[in-house]
Amino acid sequence: MRTPGLVDLQVNGFAGIDFNSGTVTPTEIDRALEAMLATGVTLCLPTIITAHQDELAQRLKALDTAISASRLGPLMCPGYHLEGPFLNPAPGYAGCHPPEAMTAVDPTLVDRLEGALSRPILLVTLAAEVEGATALIATLATAGRVIALGHSAADFDQVGTAADAGATLSTHLGNGLPQQLHKLVNPLFAQLAEDRLWATFIADGIHLHPKALRSLLRAKGLDRSILVTDAVSAAASQPGDHPFAGMTVELRTDGSVRQPGVANLAGSALCLDEAVRNLVAWGLASPREAVALASDNPLAALEPALRARGITPDRGEIEWSDDLAVTRIRLGPIERRFGPVANLDIRQPPDA
Repeated sequence: MRTPGLVDLQVNGFAGIDFNSGTVTPTEIDRALEAMLATGVTLCLPTIITAHQDELAQRLKALDTAISASRLGPLMCPGYHLEGPFLNPAPGYAGCHPPEAMTAVDPTLVDRLEGALSRPILLVTLAAEVEGATALIATLATAGRVIALGHSAADFDQVGTAADAGATLSTHLGNGLPQQLHKLVNPLFAQLAEDRLWATFIADGIHLHPKALRSLLRAKGLDRSILVTDAVSAAASQPGDHPFAGMTVELRTDGSVRQPGVANLAGSALCLDEAVRNLVAWGLASPREAVALASDNPLAALEPALRARGITPDRGEIEWSDDLAVTRIRLGPIERRFGPVANLDIRQPPDA
């Protein structure tokens, strides 16, 4: 099977490299992106999570400088995803984001941050219920950015208002939520019910039980669903401790990534080709449908922001084996061929 390259809208780091470190180098960027190429990813949005405003500026500037000076960055990274700081700081909603750095909306922050960068902030995740969110969504949408809802307690009315203002996406739907919610009136159902929102999902069998993912995909529809990794530096790495945005996170032998001693998940170690294989193995999509959720759909969701800035990225192409291993990838002048992959990591459902 031959398809366009995969597109990851949410990747915080990869192969031991933390995009949120504030000290990332061009060599490290190339190491991470080379490893991502081996998983079929040809385009990605390096993602910076919640931090105090001076830290956000420093981390984005360091990342942007490294990408600009790297070999693969200009080909693979058309812009950035800013996840926070306008999120819900309550327990369960905050996830591993530092709640002390979350604030009411600053309507000028995104423009100020982008002003120091050579490539744009294309995607912003925020909570629709945060003070000032509706006006900011309208401003960001008018400026040609994609706005996603995430780490949010927004109810049906607030989600509808956010979509009216220009929000078009849900970030890692089903996650960034408390373990206990009202059985029907909750942010998950509110975002599933809003047909104007695409939804991204982390299909690792850890963030979402495969059978729960089946229900979510049925509700949202495959044509409005997107696979992301939310990967941190632990992805494509060995179990143990790894850096992430000033924290230490632990990649455990079960594949989960958590802060030591904390139950909450802290990003993932998922690779996007693994997510594609998982969807097929769990009977949730055909091979071409699963690939579309990781290639055509994310690019379509991002397209308004790319078009607003005159960006037409090279999607490249992938050749897949019958068991959905990436055997060849091309991106511009770059071509890589890969041999058979033994013991492909297809995560089994917990009750398999």
